[in-house]
Amino acid sequence: MSERKPYASDLSDERWALIEPVITAWKAAHPSVSGHQGRYEMREIVNALLYQSRTGCQWGMLPHDLPPRSAVVYYYTAWRRDGID
Repeated sequence: MSERKPYASDLSDERWALIEPVITAWKAAHPSVSGHQGRYEMREIVNALLYQSRTGCQWGMLPHDLPPRSAVVYYYTAWRRDGID
């Protein structure tokens, strides 16, 4: 993945250090049936969620340098369903 300019809503390294273990544990408990590990970095998924929350943009209007709407919405709904949001 190429480096992108950070958004004001992006996670700091300190905040990511608090969130990463929760997401790692969730992913370990929810392995892909196909064994696929995921195409996008989880930190970027969270950054996209924070961007959408901060700006209020429509899901389809997420900037092109963040993961696509389908991936972001997938994790958003899965995490909401499982109560880790």
